[in-house]
Amino acid sequence: MDAACLNHRLTAGERREFDERGCFVVRNALPPDLVDRLEDATDRLDAANRSPGDTRPINHLDCIGYDDAFLELLDWPKTIAKVIDILGWHIQLYHSHVMVSPPLPEGYRSKTRRIGWHQDSGRLNLDLEGNPRPRVSLKVGFFLTDTSEVGRGNFHYIPGSHLRETAFPADESEEHPQATPICAAPGDALLFDRRLWHAGGRNRSDVTRKVVFFGYSYRWLRPRDDMTVDRYLADADPIRRQLLGASPTGGFGYTSPSEEDIPLRSWLVEHLGEEAVAP
Repeated sequence: MDAACLNHRLTAGERREFDERGCFVVRNALPPDLVDRLEDATDRLDAANRSPGDTRPINHLDCIGYDDAFLELLDWPKTIAKVIDILGWHIQLYHSHVMVSPPLPEGYRSKTRRIGWHQDSGRLNLDLEGNPRPRVSLKVGFFLTDTSEVGRGNFHYIPGSHLRETAFPADESEEHPQATPICAAPGDALLFDRRLWHAGGRNRSDVTRKVVFFGYSYRWLRPRDDMTVDRYLADADPIRRQLLGASPTGGFGYTSPSEEDIPLRSWLVEHLGEEAVAP
């Protein structure tokens, strides 16, 4: 792990935004050359899985297993320390996907006023008790194309909705009055709580929207997609092996980890001191 990430730890303002609103944006998180390489990889992945003339938004799962360019995002210095400051050291990547949303066809009319609002992680929102339910995971969205103007398929969210399970009024004929678009430039990153009610907006521009999402969770949560990352493990350093889901001591190491299972904690102690790292 690059110790430079410790120069990009969670700020007090970011902590406040995440706790109160459910998300925050890191501007210029990725350099232009990496954005270009990620967009090239995304275009190849999309072309391999999209039929000619298909203009639907497509969510390509397990993008990290498709191209080495995506692997660079796993422990990216400008975002990974913020993830650790929110979730702690007992973490893994449990989900990766890239969303490609072409412009809507000319004359398109939606059957409903509302966009596709949801919380992440499926059954977690039904099986776990409590209100609000536990956080368990978060996502980092890396924007590859320009959504700095509204109407480009922008990520939308309802501020503070991660703190309540019911976020919608009964009348479904209108859009949610607190629907808030994120305006992001290529290279910006968005960190958001999985419980946050969010949705991709309609792309009425002439630009195809492309966003890479990396989901981080506690190590005891099963991966949400196929996670075909075995080919990376042999050359990975111990922390990357942890983040990619390895458990040297076996299944028990996910719920009651030994020091061998969680090299990230030892690394944090080395650089920050034992008193600064949670037990």
